[in-house]
Amino acid sequence: MADDVLTWLLDSDPALRWQVERDLAGEPEPVWRATRARVATEGWGARLLALQDPDGQWAGGAFFPKVDGEVQWPAEGEGQPWTATTWSLAALRDWGCDPAALADTADRLAQNCTWEYDDLPYWGGEVDVCINANTLASGVWLGVDVEALAAWFPAHQLDDGGWNCEWVEGTTRSSVHSTLNAVRGLLADEVATGGSDELRAARHRGEEHLLARRLTRRLSSGAMLEPCLVPPTAPSRWRYDVLRALDHLRSASLLDGTDPDPRAADAVELLRAGRQPDGRWLQGPVQPGAVWFPVDVPEGEPSRWVTLGARRVLAWWDRA
Repeated sequence: MADDVLTWLLDSDPALRWQVERDLAGEPEPVWRATRARVATEGWGARLLALQDPDGQWAGGAFFPKVDGEVQWPAEGEGQPWTATTWSLAALRDWGCDPAALADTADRLAQNCTWEYDDLPYWGGEVDVCINANTLASGVWLGVDVEALAAWFPAHQLDDGGWNCEWVEGTTRSSVHSTLNAVRGLLADEVATGGSDELRAARHRGEEHLLARRLTRRLSSGAMLEPCLVPPTAPSRWRYDVLRALDHLRSASLLDGTDPDPRAADAVELLRAGRQPDGRWLQGPVQPGAVWFPVDVPEGEPSRWVTLGARRVLAWWDRA
């Protein structure tokens, strides 16, 4: 990597910098851990923690903001707001914030936060695969007993090995978006708790569902999956793209002690093709919706988050 690209990546918020130090710069563990510890007290992490409501929520709601208990549904064309509890927890988790900085957040959410769907308790999840995957990952991160929610995933895995958030409407064909979110949630649970043979088998089936399609193609026709026609975006939140899929496979292979699966080669080359002559990657189309504050650049500009992710994935792939 060119020195100027590495310098550019390191000149960033602690939430991003510690990952550059660990995964790209080869800094010793005490160095990147010291930077990671700053996430809760400096920059984006400190700002987002300061926006937490006294009852443990953000923006007054689980998935959508609420005002005086009334859900603030977005107007047509506004896009999903990204300020409520689920998205705020996911951001802090992805940034590497020390869960100790959230003190009794898990208990406060158990007491005060319910889903917009049927007013269900927050840590029990609801019916949406992507929501439940995010909740599972945040739960194990904060030390919540979410074993029952983890068991929900193999019970709702479709016959083709994946998942679909529209299963409640009778859909029997899996979605790459839902499947990727499900395996990410299961991996987070396994890293935190050790998992179980049943949950590990469900994760592997979901990963096989994606790999059978080479992460990029429809199994039936071989046509390119529509999400793969969209360049990676940061934050990606729930959306499928080749970087997010490859980043999961990288994490899974490191946990499982396996080599990269050669069926991911097409996705790797799609990702590699996004590298600009200066060694950076550009931001893809940013998902619309209200945010607390921006953590990356507008579409078309060089993105530190996308560059970090792409560099990290390609280093893993190329080493093998």
